[in-house]
Amino acid sequence: MLVPLALVAFWPSPVDKPVQGELAGFLVLIHALGIPRWLNYSFIEATANVVLFVPVGVVASQAFPSKRIWQLGAFGLVISGCMELGQQLFLHDRFASPLDLVTNTAGCVIGAVAARVGIWELKRRRAQRQPALSPSKSNL
Repeated sequence: MLVPLALVAFWPSPVDKPVQGELAGFLVLIHALGIPRWLNYSFIEATANVVLFVPVGVVASQAFPSKRIWQLGAFGLVISGCMELGQQLFLHDRFASPLDLVTNTAGCVIGAVAARVGIWELKRRRAQRQPALSPSKSNL
């Protein structure tokens, strides 16, 4: 999981650069078809940042089951901060963005919550499938 995340974060140029023209054309097309204009490049980029960090939240939730959701969110914030700092310091064609910190952290929290809810639901279903234990009968 860390390798793809690092590749996206530290690729020398923005990872969407090869498809920016096609994406712009697609957005023009869907807007002409009546899709609202708020569905734009910025929205897609922010959504991609959220989705990128959902697996971080899922894995962190399972790796640190005793941690609270806000602590897992802080973990995502630290990872995102390190990525943004690395981009700012070492990559001339990339830039650090406060919005990326927010969206990455949100993705981590969403992943952690989804993992916790999923585990809770699995435990609940497992408990429903187990037959109820009847009290032992005495032989009087």
